[in-house]
Amino acid sequence: MYPDYHLHTGFSADCRTHIRDQIEAARRNGLKEICITDHYDHDFPKDAAEVDFRLDFDRYFDTLVRLREELVPDLTLKIGIEQGLMPSTCKVLSDFSKRYPQLDFIICSSHVVDGFDPYYPPYFEKWGEKGGYRRYFEEILYIVRHFQDYSVYGHLDYILRYGPTKAEHFDVKDYMEIFEAIFRQIIDNGKGIEINTGSLYRGMDFAHPHPDLLRLFKEMGGEIITFGSDSHDRIHAGYRFDEAGELLRSLGFKYYCTFSRLKPEFHPL
Repeated sequence: MYPDYHLHTGFSADCRTHIRDQIEAARRNGLKEICITDHYDHDFPKDAAEVDFRLDFDRYFDTLVRLREELVPDLTLKIGIEQGLMPSTCKVLSDFSKRYPQLDFIICSSHVVDGFDPYYPPYFEKWGEKGGYRRYFEEILYIVRHFQDYSVYGHLDYILRYGPTKAEHFDVKDYMEIFEAIFRQIIDNGKGIEINTGSLYRGMDFAHPHPDLLRLFKEMGGEIITFGSDSHDRIHAGYRFDEAGELLRSLGFKYYCTFSRLKPEFHPL
């Protein structure tokens, strides 16, 4: 079973799963290594959602360090975080990892665009579907050009979960110039992406990002990739990772990555 590098616990504002329950779910599903990546969205707009995505860093890191020592050798526990980025927060978060040397792994994600969370209808009421997709991808391009303190970019086409027709009318060719620029920047900066199976239990028929985007990333020389379930519950840790691994192999990937102190370690698929 591939390690799960995108898991949430009760430290995340949108999750009620106790950290020990998430660890037990991972064990039950056959995982030998996991990375907890709870949410931290600096300056998340108060009117974008009814949750507070700040994180109690002291308690978070103290808990994870203690659990990591307790779990050895039964389960390898890595310490991560999922940072929600916006253009306005790139500078203030640029040296975040230096402040928290406990970190093994940082997911950079886009959850809010122009003050709107795409989870809620007003985002697409403002931009329309294709316009909303384009605006989201343009925002990612800005972020990867102005921010480097991360390991992988999370669920690159997360926006497709919430579009009026989801991916029914999505064609990578419509946004090719943006994705080529995004991947060029990610690869040149020595960063990676994740294959996120959370979409598969949220009503979609492919993992994030779309297979055409995975193919493009590989063709452009991308090598760093992690597995993540994005689980917020006691069920989905490691969800359908076997299928995700088969997909990556079919696209020509030879390795997946784990991380220690923000350094990638490559393992054969």
